Amino acid sequence: MITKNGPKPKLGDYRKILEAKAEEVRRSMSAQKAAQVVARLDIPSDEGDLSQQHHEEWIFLNRNSIDMKLLREIADAIHRMDREHYGICLECEEPISAKRLDAVPWARYCVSCQERIATRIAEGESVDEYQEADR
Repeated sequence: MITKNGPKPKLGDYRKILEAKAEEVRRSMSAQKAAQVVARLDIPSDEGDLSQQHHEEWIFLNRNSIDMKLLREIADAIHRMDREHYGICLECEEPISAKRLDAVPWARYCVSCQERIATRIAEGESVDEYQEADR
């Protein structure tokens, strides 16, 4: 099948990669949760232990947020496949290069648009990263 500007990405291969990555992230999240529960002290012996425990919880929550964001990006990529929009930049609507999709199969944007968006974010502009939900 051909997209408006070139051959369609190899969807079956990318779908398998995305599903495997999602499973890897889910397993990692479960392992982190189990490790946190096992390592947690029921009654911290002093303020240092309590501080350490709070710091570890903070790290866990931040890591969990990153993992959840990645899972959403993967789910969005699979959704774009189902709607036949996968591999098309959400900003310029041009095909995303196979090289980029091989490196980041959940990519929403081509390299040029991703760089422009990153610059806008760095300059303090608010960018809606989940605009593709309606596409």
